[in-house]
Amino acid sequence: MNKKIWSVGLLAAVMVLGAGCGQKPGAAPGNTSEQNTSVAPSPEGGDNTESTNGAGGSSQTPGETTETITVYYTDPELLELKEGSSKIMLKKSSEKYEATFEALKKSDSAEMVSLWEKAELNSSTFEDGKLTLDLHIPDEARLGSGGELFAVDALKKTYFQFEEVKSLQLLVDGKQVESLMGHVELENPETR
Repeated sequence: MNKKIWSVGLLAAVMVLGAGCGQKPGAAPGNTSEQNTSVAPSPEGGDNTESTNGAGGSSQTPGETTETITVYYTDPELLELKEGSSKIMLKKSSEKYEATFEALKKSDSAEMVSLWEKAELNSSTFEDGKLTLDLHIPDEARLGSGGELFAVDALKKTYFQFEEVKSLQLLVDGKQVESLMGHVELENPETR
């Protein structure tokens, strides 16, 4: 009997500790009020709900602008690219390309799967119509040939919606590569 009481007490203690150790959405790393990228994809490109990670809810602070962009995802079976819509909030225009990549990483719809969720953007630079994205692609972010083709197409279609972007140079950890994940040959740079 005493052994059962100790077992139940130990189990209860582990459950309490486990519940206390979970991350709250506002406390996740990189989820600060300074990074107010709102992403709410819409399968039809229609109205989206707007949210921010700051304490102000969906309010926009002075000096911020909101822009609605088109973002490309895939279906759960990786059979086709799907067009979505996201709102990004920018404090300055130079943040547009980073915010766009963050939008590519997130999808709130089960029918629209992000191809870039586990990849990281090391940096982005824009000069004379050429956008350079330096990516980090960990092993868990690597896709098969069909997924990689859709991932490259999603990047191109998403970034080429901006009229000022004439070419897109993709780097992996600062180096020019022939393929992002080993299946699809890249043009260096990708062009419209």
